[in-house]
Amino acid sequence: MTKNLKIAFQGEPGANSHIAIVEAYPGAEPLPCPTFEDALAAISSGEADLGMIPIENSVAGRVADIHHLLPQSGLFIVGEYFLPIHHQLMAPRGAKLTDVRTVESHVHALGQCRRIIRKLGIKPIVSGDTAGAARLIAERGDKASAAIASKLAADIYGLDVLAEDVEDETHNTTRFVVLAREAKWAEQGSGPLVTTFVFRVRNLPAALYKAMGGFATNGVNMTKLESYMVDGNFFATQFYADVDGHPEERGLAFALEELQFFSREFRIVGVYPGHPFRATFSEKAE
Repeated sequence: MTKNLKIAFQGEPGANSHIAIVEAYPGAEPLPCPTFEDALAAISSGEADLGMIPIENSVAGRVADIHHLLPQSGLFIVGEYFLPIHHQLMAPRGAKLTDVRTVESHVHALGQCRRIIRKLGIKPIVSGDTAGAARLIAERGDKASAAIASKLAADIYGLDVLAEDVEDETHNTTRFVVLAREAKWAEQGSGPLVTTFVFRVRNLPAALYKAMGGFATNGVNMTKLESYMVDGNFFATQFYADVDGHPEERGLAFALEELQFFSREFRIVGVYPGHPFRATFSEKAE
């Protein structure tokens, strides 16, 4: 039952994170938060039961803030959701495409819709987020000003959609992680699983190479490995990784044991069901 769940997200009503909540948890109550920090704090404090947080996009790449904030938050990943992103060009009621002179949206959304912006010869203006841009356009009521946002945002703020699905790339998809205060590992053998962990290697020659060796020798498929600096220190690098499988499975257990031997810090962030969308981009083994 998702009826009594309250799920935090960053952005305003009508944001893509809001859509992900509606699709993944029908009946849950979305809780809009101004920033990612606010959304994570709402989960930590108990104001929200879960959080729906974007972590990467197939066009724009990773959402950099989350890789820094998630390990520090003490929260856990309990699920994931993939949302195909469809951008709509919208303006106040009665406006026509020929009226539009400027378009406002999040910087990533503007970058993902360059083709129509160039075709119409309109000026892009960066806004804090897509749904917020839609709200501002509705409040302003200027038919020369348009926004790029979701269909849900157009419905919420009473705007006319002048052009549908204006994204340049049809594969535009965002991956979200579902966060919770407590770890809830998916059961071993319950279907395709993903294990996410963060680690910092020891200051030894070839430590990363040695730490990774166990995944190769034990046949574990690593689907993501990303590095980022800690506290602005060029020499303190933390790694974020996703692998297929459950930590109690023989191969992955051995790989993680080897990883920990060469790591000064290690924490499993979540063990959760892989979303069915993953099957659409799996590659054939060579």
